[in-house]
Amino acid sequence: MRESEPAASAGDLSGVELGEFCAFAVMAKAPRAGEVKTRLVPPLFPEEAAALSAASIQDVVENFLAAGRRVKVRGYVAYSPAGSEALFRELVPPQIELLPPRRIGLGHSLLDSTHDLLAAGYGAVCLVNADSPTLPTAFLVEAADTLRLPGDRVVLGPASDGGYYLIGLKSAHRHLFENIDWSTERVTRQTVERAASLGLAVATLPLWYDVDDATSLRWLCDEVLFGRRSPLFAGDGYAAPRVARLLRGLAASEAAMRLGVDRHIDKVVR
Repeated sequence: MRESEPAASAGDLSGVELGEFCAFAVMAKAPRAGEVKTRLVPPLFPEEAAALSAASIQDVVENFLAAGRRVKVRGYVAYSPAGSEALFRELVPPQIELLPPRRIGLGHSLLDSTHDLLAAGYGAVCLVNADSPTLPTAFLVEAADTLRLPGDRVVLGPASDGGYYLIGLKSAHRHLFENIDWSTERVTRQTVERAASLGLAVATLPLWYDVDDATSLRWLCDEVLFGRRSPLFAGDGYAAPRVARLLRGLAASEAAMRLGVDRHIDKVVR
């Protein structure tokens, strides 16, 4: 895809009015050992971290499909790097479309994905990270419903680390993605400030967490293995069956000690 080209519309949407739909796209990097979730190494090995990344992507897009049973949404993977399309095509179901990258860098990728999906005819776009596999489906539904309201606005799903797990838009506002201190605790605050400078209302979803360090990995283990969650996070988390299966396998191996769950194996939720 050349930089000036918008995304192609989904092949199975012939005759459908895309303006009635919200496009959901997970921002996903190819899950290759040593290239993804490096902050989880240790306690994980690189191959385990890559497997967790792949399982998370699969659960996120399945969550899109679950949301699609309640509101009009269509799912995409906005993947990187260029050339990894075949990997993702094998990873996700055929109902999920693939959105190729045009430029390198998170800010560019977020802006380009927003522009391409709106140019394809969707009425709104939600960009979702690939690090929150248990994100409640209700949050996705709320984001789509909010974007159906009249008037331009931004929907933000704040993450516990100061970033955001979701941004929803009805227009491609370049200023929201330029000169942001990505991968810092300032991202959500700076984005809210940018929205205010543009005169955009901001609708805020409940707090959730990204799995991108040892602490948040432990939160994930607590949630999917033992059915317990920090009081910081409200809502019924998505079951994330692929991540749960992977973590149960790790908990039943020597990795249990590295994950700090070896003393609680008998309490794992099956």
